[in-house]
Amino acid sequence: MSQTVPDYAKSVKITGRVQSVAFRAWTRSRATTLGLTGWVRNDPTGSVSAFVQGDRASVDTLVEEFWSGPGVAAVRDVQSQFSPPDPSLNTFEIQR
Repeated sequence: MSQTVPDYAKSVKITGRVQSVAFRAWTRSRATTLGLTGWVRNDPTGSVSAFVQGDRASVDTLVEEFWSGPGVAAVRDVQSQFSPPDPSLNTFEIQR
């Protein structure tokens, strides 16, 4: 069984109160539900960065959902840009 290479990907930076509020676990859960691959991690600046790839509608759905995040998050901004897909990613991981 061959894996389909994603043709749509975005790099995303989420700022606000997004660390220590389960943002990474929430992101992985939503990405997995949407069938996306990639990663999410905390940045030293206090923001969260993510790389999400898959079908265009699902990627765009998750990027839009970043504005809400999990319950206690207080998102101030979501910046995203198109990125080349990474065919080596076949799951969605929390990076430490």
